Amino acid sequence: MSCPAPIRIMLADDHSIVRMGLASVLSVEPGMEIVAEAEDGAQAVQGYAEARPDVLLLDLRMPGGVDGLAALRQIREQWPKARVIVLTTSEFDEDVLRSMEGGAVGYLSKNVCRRELVAAIRGVHQGGTCLPDALARRMEELTQRRQLTGRELEVLECMRRGLTNRDISLALKISEHTAKAHVCAILAKLGAADRAEAVNIAFEQGVVRAAQQ
Repeated sequence: MSCPAPIRIMLADDHSIVRMGLASVLSVEPGMEIVAEAEDGAQAVQGYAEARPDVLLLDLRMPGGVDGLAALRQIREQWPKARVIVLTTSEFDEDVLRSMEGGAVGYLSKNVCRRELVAAIRGVHQGGTCLPDALARRMEELTQRRQLTGRELEVLECMRRGLTNRDISLALKISEHTAKAHVCAILAKLGAADRAEAVNIAFEQGVVRAAQQ
C-alpha cells in the first residue's frame, strides 16, 4: 500500500529567520514538505505559480509594492481553489476581515503553538478553515456592522485629529449639517457612545493606524 503524497507547503515571509523556523518545524512533520519560499508579495505570487503548493502560509506585512493582502488577492484571482493561511503578527480586526474576504481559509497569529499550526495545515488541506474562536467571534460582530464609506473614513480621520463638526465641514468642503450626520453615522456603525470611543474602537479594529498619529 503506497503512502499518501505529502502536503506541499509554501512559506511567504520577509524575515528569513521566521521561514527557517517554520521550515525546521514543518519539514520534520510526517506527510509535510516545504516546496517553496518567498520574501515579499511579488515573489509569493510568482512562487505560487511555479510551485503550486497545497497550502500557502502567508504573512501580511511584507515590503515592496505587493504586500501580503495584495498577494493573497492576486493568487485567489488566478487560482480560486488556492488554500492560503495568513500567518502574521497583526490581530487588527480589519486585517482579519480583509484577509478572509480576500480568500484566505485561515488566519493565525505567529505565536501559535506547533500543534495548532500543524493541525491547521492538515485541516485546511482537507478542505476546512482555521480561525481561532476569539477572532471568529470578533469577525461575527464586525460583519454585523455596516462598513464605513470612504467619506466616513475621511470624517473619522478628522475626528481622530480632534476637529469639531464645523472644522470637519471646512476641511472636507461639506456643510456642517452633513458633517454632523456623518459623525452620527460613524458612532452608530462602530457602536460608540461618543467621538473618543469611536476613535478608540477604530484603532482596535485597525480602521485607524497608530502610524497616523
